Amino acid sequence: MNTTQGLRRALQINPDGLATVFGDRQRNWREIGERVSRLAAGLRALGANPGDRVAILSLNSDRYLELYLATAWAGAVIVPLNIRWSPLENEDALRDCRADVLVVDKAFASTGAGLAKALPALNLVYADDGDVPAGMESYETLLARSEPIPDAMRTGADLAGIFYTGGTTGRSKGVMLSHGNLMANALNALGEGLFPASAIYLHAAPMFHLANGAAMYSLLLSGGSNVIIQAFTPEGVMAAVQNDRVTDVLLVPTMIQMLVDHPALGSYNMSSLKNVIYGASPISEAVLGRAMAALPSVQFTQAYGMTELSPIATLLHWKEHTGDGRAKGRHRGAGRPTLGCEVRIVDTDDEPVPRGTVGEIVARGDNVMMGYWERPEETAKAVVNGWMHTGDGGYMDDDGFIYVVDRVKDMIISGGENIYSVEVENAIAQHPAVAQCAVIGIPNEQWGEQVHAVVVSRSGAQVSAAELIEFCKTLIAGYKCPRSIEISESPLPLSGAGKILKRELRRPFWENRERLVS
Repeated sequence: MNTTQGLRRALQINPDGLATVFGDRQRNWREIGERVSRLAAGLRALGANPGDRVAILSLNSDRYLELYLATAWAGAVIVPLNIRWSPLENEDALRDCRADVLVVDKAFASTGAGLAKALPALNLVYADDGDVPAGMESYETLLARSEPIPDAMRTGADLAGIFYTGGTTGRSKGVMLSHGNLMANALNALGEGLFPASAIYLHAAPMFHLANGAAMYSLLLSGGSNVIIQAFTPEGVMAAVQNDRVTDVLLVPTMIQMLVDHPALGSYNMSSLKNVIYGASPISEAVLGRAMAALPSVQFTQAYGMTELSPIATLLHWKEHTGDGRAKGRHRGAGRPTLGCEVRIVDTDDEPVPRGTVGEIVARGDNVMMGYWERPEETAKAVVNGWMHTGDGGYMDDDGFIYVVDRVKDMIISGGENIYSVEVENAIAQHPAVAQCAVIGIPNEQWGEQVHAVVVSRSGAQVSAAELIEFCKTLIAGYKCPRSIEISESPLPLSGAGKILKRELRRPFWENRERLVS
């Protein structure tokens, strides 16, 4: 199977069915098929041959979905870039994967122009309405002048996409997912009852993020409809549900909190909404309780996983959020292994531990990534004998439910985004006044966790927390920058081997909590 199979199926059995809705623009599957095959030809004309990389830096749109499909139709590899990253971070990713084409919209046109100056071989495509900036190819003109081409019919073993994530070494790394990986995950979700053909799914989470991508690929297989808003806002979600009769949406816990706490929620007709899938970070019981009360007809399902797993490893279905499941505390867990994915808990020797014992969560199945782009050593550390090591600490109960309680990797999850502490530490350490620093995650009611730094200044140097935060913003994405900084006059606590004892720094913030993640 490959990622274009759903489109070919829709063209065969439901060509006039509603495919995409973006603002006032609606298209059926026949129109999408024609546009995708023409866009694929246009990408080929720009030099994106089978196996070459096509990157996109854009807000959500119907064109974003078309590009996912057209890149695969051309046999090329999609590289969705993080819209929250700094230009330097995205430049690093483009250099790393050696992209041939970069597609941008109005919001990122100037960023794209700057990236093209740094990377002169990059072909820029403007995928938005209005005037086309100088030096860019018009998306619509590219479509209009290209004749449709047949599907390249990539195999399950072929590389479909490179999805960049934070790195433990301070540099982002590209997760390589094959057509088979993505389709295995899509079928697993469909087998669990998610995203049926009757679904009208709302793309509210960013389309560069694989959590939303997983839903998209399942929808493409089932033939459901795609309603797309440019970016998440509570008002945008409420309006789309009311106006387009949305039935399904994927949101991270921070988005759920903003939605159900919005004072205008009661003013919108939300009756069509049936399913909310949430994930990317744990949800607090308080937020989950408010969400269930505010949307009593909605069923909530938690998906746990990571990009390297395409991305779903476990699911916590709606029935476990209520009744007997809730009485047993299962609503606090991450669910059980999804169809087609095997999960176990192991010790430091990769041996399974007894039920109820905390160890590292590992998973295997057809959804496990091909590896990290051109990083065989990191791949070998992450995937051992077919088992993907998640870096999350957790345990499994007697009924096979997984509970995440800590992180083995030095990672923070804030607002659904993964932040590796070393990336932030590398930025802070570049300030001339900093002698020593450590970055940890601390609880935050709105974002789940926030980035907190403890800094020791050089002798005789003076620096403020605000100055360090602004300095970081010049080097890394804003969401990675510390929200709070403690300037310490004492050296940081060290182990006998000279390693900073971050657990000691974290302890005061996490005391009296059942789990050390939020």
